[in-house]
Amino acid sequence: MPAREDFEDFVAARQHALLRTAYLLTGHRQDAEDLVQTALIKAVPHWRRITGDPEAYVRRILVRENISRWRGRRWREVTMEDPGEVERHDEDVAGRLALQDALSRLAPRQRAVIVLRYFEDRSEAQTAELLGISPGTVKSQARDALARLRRLMPALEAGTQDEPAPTMSGPRR
Repeated sequence: MPAREDFEDFVAARQHALLRTAYLLTGHRQDAEDLVQTALIKAVPHWRRITGDPEAYVRRILVRENISRWRGRRWREVTMEDPGEVERHDEDVAGRLALQDALSRLAPRQRAVIVLRYFEDRSEAQTAELLGISPGTVKSQARDALARLRRLMPALEAGTQDEPAPTMSGPRR
């Protein structure tokens, strides 16, 4: 059965990249694994009809499914443990945690645009195609998301006196 073998080859070759994208979209490993599994399950019945790049099709499912999940959960209160103080000597980890927290505060579409544009280094056109939106919407969503990230993480813009601030490249108007 060639379609089954093609699907299995695709999963074996691209599962780590899909999981990375799903993790950036969800912020949690278990949710990312569930999201990838759901996307692959939804892609299976349509596999024979997928033309062109099957990864783009599966990534579109990932993004849309994540947005649907977010909409379903957004009114539910989530209790979290206090993570405590992050040690000063591990600033790289602290920066990543701060970025992850800031990303989790973005709207799902903004988060998807940031992940695809800046973490996966996709063009505006590729991002627009994956999300099923116009390139202009990608630009405005990226602009608004980067502005929000800058407000949530002022160290990205200002830096500290001890060391230069990490930068976030992106469109500015």
